[in-house]
Amino acid sequence: MGNICFSSSKVSGSNSNTPSTTTTTVNVHHNRRTSANQPSTTRVASRKQEGSHYNKQKAKDNHKQPRNSQQHVKNNSRRQSGVIPCGKRTDFGYDKDFDKRFTIGKLLGHGQFGYTYVATNKSNGDRVAVKKIEKKKMVVPIAVEDVKREVKILKALAGHENVVEFYNAFEDDNCVYIVMELCEGGELLDRILAKKESRYTEKDAAIVVRQMLKVAAQCHLHGLVHRDMKPENFLFKSPKEDSPLKATDFGLSDFIRPGKNFKDIVGSAYYVAPEVLKRRSGPESDVWSIGVITFILLCGRRPFWDKTEDGIFKEVLRNKPDFRRKPWPTISNSAKDFVKKLLVKDPRARLTAAQALSHPWVREGGDASEIPLDISVLSNMRQFVKYSRLKQFALRALASTLDEEELADARDQFSAIDVDKNGVISLEEMRQALAKDLPWKMKESRVLEILQAIDSNTDGLVDFPEFVAATLHVHQLEEHNSTKWQQRSQAAFDKFDVDKDGFITPEELRMHTGLKGSIDPLLEEADIDRDGKISLSEFRRLLRTASISSQMVTSPTVRGSRRS
Repeated sequence: MGNICFSSSKVSGSNSNTPSTTTTTVNVHHNRRTSANQPSTTRVASRKQEGSHYNKQKAKDNHKQPRNSQQHVKNNSRRQSGVIPCGKRTDFGYDKDFDKRFTIGKLLGHGQFGYTYVATNKSNGDRVAVKKIEKKKMVVPIAVEDVKREVKILKALAGHENVVEFYNAFEDDNCVYIVMELCEGGELLDRILAKKESRYTEKDAAIVVRQMLKVAAQCHLHGLVHRDMKPENFLFKSPKEDSPLKATDFGLSDFIRPGKNFKDIVGSAYYVAPEVLKRRSGPESDVWSIGVITFILLCGRRPFWDKTEDGIFKEVLRNKPDFRRKPWPTISNSAKDFVKKLLVKDPRARLTAAQALSHPWVREGGDASEIPLDISVLSNMRQFVKYSRLKQFALRALASTLDEEELADARDQFSAIDVDKNGVISLEEMRQALAKDLPWKMKESRVLEILQAIDSNTDGLVDFPEFVAATLHVHQLEEHNSTKWQQRSQAAFDKFDVDKDGFITPEELRMHTGLKGSIDPLLEEADIDRDGKISLSEFRRLLRTASISSQMVTSPTVRGSRRS
């Protein structure tokens, strides 16, 4: 039996071994829409029944439609006989003159709710892609919200070089029309299959991966999680070898809110992150998916494979990718290090999209100015002000032990915030940076509070060592190199433990911090066994709890079948 890749709707973790029936379509623009009327356990196969595509077998253009979803819509409509579909009763607020401005041409592909066509702009002759969505198929309000959300997302990401350009949205009595850039270079998946041995060279793979990471980082900064990163959802602008890559399908994307997680399971089985299956996912899940794609680009195989959906999920949750099989022994250590740091099962220890852009393997040939602000860095700065004084001191001690290689991504982020490049971050630069964290909407007074908490030498500015201490990802340090973590945390501990007796005493704590008065409040948090001093294990525990766990995600609005 060939591998079946479930995609573009909920994926269920049990009793899911039966593949959907196949419907042949043409795959060009994003033409799938999860039915608002589908049962919550519906599984949807990918547009391509990939089989062993990545293992040198001939590609097929067999696309799959949701099992029974079309019939379900019909049955639902019959049950609501006499009721006008919600889409027909909705004024979306879009322009009403589509027919005056565009002429529809050949069909490119179709999904559940509509069709994608080539169209021509009557005023200048430019060719575009038009997604035509029938209002009568938007039976319930959730389906209407899905369309509105997709338009909102495309508007939010407008102008990004690696996102399909959104031109406008129109409507008439029967349809909604989403007008976008026409991409004619084919899917990333097809180019993988066309490569020798179905894999990319490292250099070419890094160029592709960099573009996907830039999309993910930009999404996260705008308060979005893509939730369905896979090769089929990226098209090349043109057939040229150096054509830019464009993200085209945001049908499962959703807006996020700090401090929350998604509880539903959506995405494509081969690319789904462990935390998605555990129903507590956030933006980190996009990075996992890009890690899977990178693995495929480099070796031509999937890192997690089984004949059934349940089997795939078990592989994702329990096993690690195999880097011993060919061609991995001939692939650079830098590439392997990159993939391993993306395919970390603990999302707290996984690289963020912006951090991944700073990795030497992706960075080679890339410009530091291309690296966007990391939303996790902004979040860590916000959290730093909430830590106890002892946690802040401990993090500063740990930060001082890091080497230049470990500080590379922090330098990129510091440079992105330090607009005038004078080596320090001012209050205004801090304000501008935090304002880019769109889901948060930081109040002005809080910006000053954050800067003052980070500014340990009280000069009104944040220098690089202060910045590093406030933005550390402690779980990453421990996960990526446990031996180095032991050394680093010991070195940080030793900065407090002056007499080297293996404990930090109240006197040593007062000496290191310069604080006057009772030191007991600082001790209480770290002194778990209440012996009046802090051991190395207690100090390490303090550092771990100072690291921020996945702080991002839920949706501001709850949407029917896509919520559990």
